[in-house]
Amino acid sequence: MTMPQPRAEHAFLQKLVGRWQVSAEDMTDGEDWIEEVRALNGIWFLAEGRGRMPGGAPATTLLTLGHDSRTGRYVGSWIGTMMEHMWVYDGEVSDDGSTLSLFTTGPSFADASVTQAYREQIIFTGTDTRIFTSSSRQPNGGWQTFMRADYTRLA
Repeated sequence: MTMPQPRAEHAFLQKLVGRWQVSAEDMTDGEDWIEEVRALNGIWFLAEGRGRMPGGAPATTLLTLGHDSRTGRYVGSWIGTMMEHMWVYDGEVSDDGSTLSLFTTGPSFADASVTQAYREQIIFTGTDTRIFTSSSRQPNGGWQTFMRADYTRLA
């Protein structure tokens, strides 16, 4: 088996590498989270977040991202200690190269017995700043953003 090498598609993901301070209203216990992102041979990217949930419970999250040359799509997953569902992503980078949109399905937050479509976006606003949003698909086909986190690179 030939070892894969980083391609142009991995350049977006490479920008994530580093240590980030994460601020998110209503999603934390009033303290910023820390996220550390590392690369595995420039092919896979792992982002581990740590912080406190509302109410003070400690939480850890793990995001994995890569690019599948066979499909031409970005792929990934997300898990967090605050829930049992594993989110599996399929995504694409915007034409201007600033935004990675990740599409997934999972339990509705209104009714866990119902499956709903979601879109997460990583939006670079500068070299050392980015935004993460989570949105749910609405009956009219549009997206309703329900969560936003702001990231500032520390190192």
